[in-house]
Amino acid sequence: MIRVEDLHRHFGGFRAVDGASLSIESGSITGLIGPNGAGKSTLFNVIAGVLPPTSGRVFMDGQDITGLPPHELFHRGLLRTFQLAHEFASMTVRENLMMVPGGQTGETIWSTWLQRARIEREEAELHKKADEVLDFLTIRHLAHEKAGNLSGGQKKLLELGRTMMVDAKVVFLDEVGAGVNRTLLGTIGDAIVRLNRERGYTFCVIEHDMDFIAKLCNPVIVMATGQVLAEGAADEIMQNEAVIEAYLGTGLKNKIKAEAEA
Repeated sequence: MIRVEDLHRHFGGFRAVDGASLSIESGSITGLIGPNGAGKSTLFNVIAGVLPPTSGRVFMDGQDITGLPPHELFHRGLLRTFQLAHEFASMTVRENLMMVPGGQTGETIWSTWLQRARIEREEAELHKKADEVLDFLTIRHLAHEKAGNLSGGQKKLLELGRTMMVDAKVVFLDEVGAGVNRTLLGTIGDAIVRLNRERGYTFCVIEHDMDFIAKLCNPVIVMATGQVLAEGAADEIMQNEAVIEAYLGTGLKNKIKAEAEA
């Protein structure tokens, strides 16, 4: 579904992404891991059109999407969430969901005067769909809550719910577990798996919680210093010497090894 070829993104002399090449297969839940500063979020931003690449290409379903703006990628079914949730704080949870689909009739002043019946039909349909999403995510009880009052985990669930309001094909989740308690993280993980199995969503997930990654993701791609270091099943990745060194550093890796042999 997504193919990245020799992608670079430089900030002056700093090479945040430095020749990364990878593929995300349709129907997969792919994990993307690596130490802080490995280039994971920058890679997401380039794929999702938030940042232009310095060089390299990005393809979706065989079509070149390199450098397309986020709103065009949104209409193609490519969505991206962020480490910090971007909710409309003063609006309710349901209203946040109903805001997502583009091209609504009520977005223009003339339509609010001349197409009132059509607007009411669309709003009723969006209201129904939003409630279906809330039920799916088991947060119907938060429908009337201001989004700004939600906990970190609830905001992450809301962001996931917003991807369900459109025909998403592939969703990039950036540190979905950041600031989320274990119970809500389990709820988020279950929702991701259900969306993948029941609705055919393809996911790519950045996360530092290896238990969460191992439970959800296959394959797992490892980045370090802006490049792809390794790829494979989670248990293989966690035994990979190069991956261990990239995360722990040579000194700590050798210390752990010596302690294990003692």
